[in-house]
Parts: sequence; structure tokens; C-alpha cells
Amino acid sequence: MTTSIEPVRMLPSQIDESAAVLARAFYDDPLMVYVEPDDARRATMLPWFMSCGARLGDNFGEVYTTSAAVQGNACWLLPGDNDISDERLAAVGFAEAGERMGEEAFGRFGQALAHLDVLHHAAVPPQHWYLFLLGVDPPRQGQGVGGALIAPVLAKADAAGQPCYLETMKTRNVPFYRKHGFEVIVEDDLPGGGFHFWTMRRDPR
Repeated sequence: MTTSIEPVRMLPSQIDESAAVLARAFYDDPLMVYVEPDDARRATMLPWFMSCGARLGDNFGEVYTTSAAVQGNACWLLPGDNDISDERLAAVGFAEAGERMGEEAFGRFGQALAHLDVLHHAAVPPQHWYLFLLGVDPPRQGQGVGGALIAPVLAKADAAGQPCYLETMKTRNVPFYRKHGFEVIVEDDLPGGGFHFWTMRRDPR
């Protein structure tokens, strides 16, 4: 039940803890496996990678976590201001990506991001909320944490009459998001033999 889980805004002091949780949540995510197929290198890379994601949400959007301890994070970018630009990535430490990830992994990530970005902006008007990261610590998955974490922004979007948007690469996430009002816009494979993905939009209720 989500009623026992209290979503709260992440504090800047929780970024490292949040990054560790997100790294565990995304360890087997098809996008991350595509970017870095080597298990050991991916495990080493992900905490840094997710710290950039948490900082991006904290600096330029809203990030929600759980009140008792960090069990997951929902990272959103704001309506009308949700581009993941090179300048924003540099501001959160992603300028080190080539060195941290290796040039090949960095190139694969850039290719995926560019393809998804085109689909993103074709699917929704500028005034929308963008859920670019939602991850729950594996031991807490399936217990209502993810639904609780996205609830505050879904309520804001409904009140303002704004849609929400996301991408997911896991089949089992699609019914979860549908339960919360999202519908599939595009289901496809990344060109060139990449991962399968879904883009999803939620219209306001």
C-alpha cells in the first residue's frame, strides 16, 4: 500500500545515497547494459552516473524520495524547461563522462539520448513534466514505493492541466506506468541493434 510511504523532496545531502540506490535499481536496465555491457565496469560507473542524474533533477527540476530513508527516487524536469542540454549536463559534472565511462560507452549513451530526445519532443507540448529517472532499491520494488514517489508530481500535473512523459526499457514497467495513467506512444528498438524501449505519455485527469 502506498499510504504508508511518505514522498518528500530529496535534500542535496542525500544525493550520494540516492545515487547508490539508483545505481542498484538500474544495474540491469537495458539502456545501461547497452551503454556498458561489462558487468563490473557498469557497477563501477553507475553510482557516478546516477549522482549526475540526481543533481540534474535537484538543480533543474524536482526529486522525490522516501521520508524514512532513501528507498528510491523520482527525478523530474519542469514544464517548459525540460531539455537535457550540454550546459546542464556540464553543470552537474557530466563533462567528465568520456573519462568516467570510456569513449565507447559515452558514444553509445549519446546515440541513445539523441534518438530518444527526438521522440520526446514530438510526443508532448513544451509544458509537460518529464520523468527522466524513477528507480526503487531492488529489495523495496513491488511494494508501492514507485507509485508513492511519482504521486506528488502527477497531482501537480493534473491540477495544472499538464501532461507527463517518460521512457522505459523494461517490459514489466509498462503495466506499472499504465496503472498510473500513462499510455504508450512509441514502442520500438534503438536503431543499429540497440535495446527495446517504450515512450509513454500521461494526459491530465
